[in-house]
Amino acid sequence: MTGDPAATASFEDVARRAQHRTLGTLVSTQALGGVGVSAAVSVNALLAKDVSGSEKLAGLAQTSAVVGAAVVAALLARVMSRHGRRPGLTLGYLLGTAGAVIAIIAGTIRFFPLLLVGSALLGSATAANNQSRYAATDLSHPDHRGRHLSLVVWATTIGSVFGPNLAGPGGAVARWVGVPAMTGPFIFSAVGMLLAAGVMTLRLRPDPLLLARSHREAEAAELHPAVDDVPDVTGLAPAAEAAAVRAWPVIRSSPRILAATAGMALSQATMVSVMVMTPIHMDHGHASLEIIGLVISVHILGMYAFSPLVGWLVDRVGSIPVLAAGGVTLLASLALAGSSHPGASWTLGVGLFLLGVGWSLGAVSASTLLTAATPAEYRPQVQGTTDMIVGFTAAAGGAVAGLIVGWLGFGWLNAFAAVLAFGVVAAAQAARAAHRTT
Repeated sequence: MTGDPAATASFEDVARRAQHRTLGTLVSTQALGGVGVSAAVSVNALLAKDVSGSEKLAGLAQTSAVVGAAVVAALLARVMSRHGRRPGLTLGYLLGTAGAVIAIIAGTIRFFPLLLVGSALLGSATAANNQSRYAATDLSHPDHRGRHLSLVVWATTIGSVFGPNLAGPGGAVARWVGVPAMTGPFIFSAVGMLLAAGVMTLRLRPDPLLLARSHREAEAAELHPAVDDVPDVTGLAPAAEAAAVRAWPVIRSSPRILAATAGMALSQATMVSVMVMTPIHMDHGHASLEIIGLVISVHILGMYAFSPLVGWLVDRVGSIPVLAAGGVTLLASLALAGSSHPGASWTLGVGLFLLGVGWSLGAVSASTLLTAATPAEYRPQVQGTTDMIVGFTAAAGGAVAGLIVGWLGFGWLNAFAAVLAFGVVAAAQAARAAHRTT
């Protein structure tokens, strides 16, 4: 706290108004970005199977998207650490738009490597959506972090439930445009992500990260005034100096950050490995695109719809119990989905719904734990690096998923994912042990 109560009260008032505007902006961009991401996800594996002619390669398209999200997460973190949230998040949505356009071209000319490039760039929009949840906490009071973060996660419901159901209309639009029917949803993806970039550019003002950082630096300057005869040996402003620090030493030095990263990564890998192959499992039973889109919508509803309740639970009982509950819920979902027959079934629908709920419990709790455990000046780098780790872990799960389904079947894939879900429970126990020693 500063020594001037009036200045502190003035900043709190400015921060309150800025946070209200920030949350409204992020809710809007999450909804638009959610349409873009989920419309593509619902048919990405099917388009890859059609273009490549191989079911075993079908999972590579979504795996490329996950890898792209992981790589771009680190890029966006660096941009945001130096220039603020707005330019970094806008860049993510613009790269995603380019990816959707490239995927349409690849599907039209039937060139599988180009489809993988487009899918990787599509992952940039996922990276932007993921990093947006942290932007919601820059000006948030510590007691409200879980709720504010989860509100932004929840906003994805609006677009993500709507997006997969564009598979049918997308086919009609594609025929009207003159491209293959299966590339139609990517048209909606491009429009949604481009609109998200526009809203982010126009509305995320003031930048929440820069506003919070300027206040911290003002407080530091008041508490520790500069001494004229001490030279500046770094040559860097405080923000730039923090941005130059690599995230790895910060992550390795904290057992709580390590546990949060593991919980988040394993929750994501469990969800992605099963979700990306569900359309293939349903296609084996000759389910229609509309039914496949409906099941994916139910899954995404589970991922995002209850996020405000999850955030409230995190603020109420703490991140660690909620993370453990996420692991248990994931295990229940895998038991149901793994026992389903090819095509459409109630066990698959309920299993995919619970898969989404388990992911929500794990993602919101682990993200809140990560933010609380990380010093404020290093959060953008640590958050971006953690998202990169999460992305690569999920990409590995997605790549292995295609091979397991091709060789052994969907039931064995769920058995493999159960090992990852047990890891989420173990991460919660590790976080609890670290909390007791601090």
